[in-house]
Amino acid sequence: MSGNGEDGRQPEDRDLAKRLDDLGRRLSAKEKEALAARKAQEPRPGGDATAMSNALRLSGEFIAGVVAGAGIGWAIDTYLGLSPWGLIVFLLLGFLTGVWNVLRAAGYLKTPRDHGSGGR
Repeated sequence: MSGNGEDGRQPEDRDLAKRLDDLGRRLSAKEKEALAARKAQEPRPGGDATAMSNALRLSGEFIAGVVAGAGIGWAIDTYLGLSPWGLIVFLLLGFLTGVWNVLRAAGYLKTPRDHGSGGR
């Protein structure tokens, strides 16, 4: 057999096998890149839970301020007979406190710890 190499194949067959192997390696590298890109675009499983916990915390901060203000106002109205002014005033104060707490918890307001200890 003329033109055969050491492995018994024609030079064209060896060249074709080499190109097919190279193509297979490049295709699997591209598939790995595409898979990594798809995984990077998928949302994290813990991402939704973190957002939900933050939303529940902020809504809890607001509701606690309003309920505490309403409770104090109702108690003042009941025991001091100022109805309905105690409830109105303290409900508004509770609303403002709830908004303040939400802004503080969300990081929009600085807490005294953020300003420094002031000489301590």
